[in-house]
Amino acid sequence: MSELTRIPAPDGVAPAAAYTHVVMGTGRFVAISGQLALDEHGGLVGEGDPAAQARQVFENLRHCLAAAGATFDDVVKLTYFVTDMAYLPAIRTARAAHIPGDRLPASSAVQVAALVGPEFLMEIEAFAVLPE
Repeated sequence: MSELTRIPAPDGVAPAAAYTHVVMGTGRFVAISGQLALDEHGGLVGEGDPAAQARQVFENLRHCLAAAGATFDDVVKLTYFVTDMAYLPAIRTARAAHIPGDRLPASSAVQVAALVGPEFLMEIEAFAVLPE
């Protein structure tokens, strides 16, 4: 695991409840493309179900991180693209299954008009830092 420093509430910034404002570290940078709720065969998981889609997306992120030799402990930033902000609680629940509350990465959530297909409710990308 890389040595990461988390600053949840920098001076002059209100504390965040569900993310860390600043995460920094040194090492190799890993970018994981936005993941959708597709299984290993390309089939949609959780049609119309944000909780099922969030669980699948985090599993896909886990597999992608592993391919780079990383884990969720190495993640410094998550970006959530959602078609409805009402899906954020489902995303936070899925995230909690992989990332403890004291190791939250920096995060951004963006509501979008559409994703690559109307069946997708969310897409999540990750950035990680690994030891040199």
